[in-house]
Amino acid sequence: MAELRGVLLDIDGTLIDSNDAHAQAWVEAFAEFGKVVKFEDVRRLIGMGGDRLMPKLTGIDSESKLGEQIAGRRRALFLQSYLPKLRPFPKVRELLEALRRRDLVLVIATSAGPEELEPLLRQAEIQDLIDEKTSSGDADESKPAPDIIEAAIERSGKRAGELVMLGDTPYDVTASKRAGVPCIAVRSGGWNDADLAGAVAIYADVADLLARLDGSPLAAGRT
Repeated sequence: MAELRGVLLDIDGTLIDSNDAHAQAWVEAFAEFGKVVKFEDVRRLIGMGGDRLMPKLTGIDSESKLGEQIAGRRRALFLQSYLPKLRPFPKVRELLEALRRRDLVLVIATSAGPEELEPLLRQAEIQDLIDEKTSSGDADESKPAPDIIEAAIERSGKRAGELVMLGDTPYDVTASKRAGVPCIAVRSGGWNDADLAGAVAIYADVADLLARLDGSPLAAGRT
């Protein structure tokens, strides 16, 4: 087994409790443009990029003028109305500090847009613990395509076999697998074990992972 040298980190649903907020912001943005979508239909797609979510739900091309207007409104709603109320999951900072003590490089690999990345990190209170960051702006295609993971691998300065992904959605599991990086999954984003099949390990949340860190795939700097 290769020596573990770094961890790629999803944010939404993994480090901060934001998946419901993202879904509700999409519902409201669509409604403002006359498109009625159900919260539960949006919710199951949170974790893939908006470029995939929008046409899947409404048939609207995300690169069209209307698509860009809806996406912009969704972003504004999320940043102004929802983000200030969000909180990190318990023990997030403690987990990242533990990983840093193991000399692991920490790289964000999120489908969130670049305008949301820094605000999310500040709200999660972990911006000072992150070595590198990638977002949807660094990828041609969003998760479950491997582009964001591949960009994060490059930013890490490590090989794929020296890294592990930590995520909460089936899209994280698929994207990391396609990039040659094993994925540890947490259920805090709302998916169950069957949904997360393909992950090398599944935990309730980051607090659960931290409590069992020495017996996890992150133990002793090896995966």
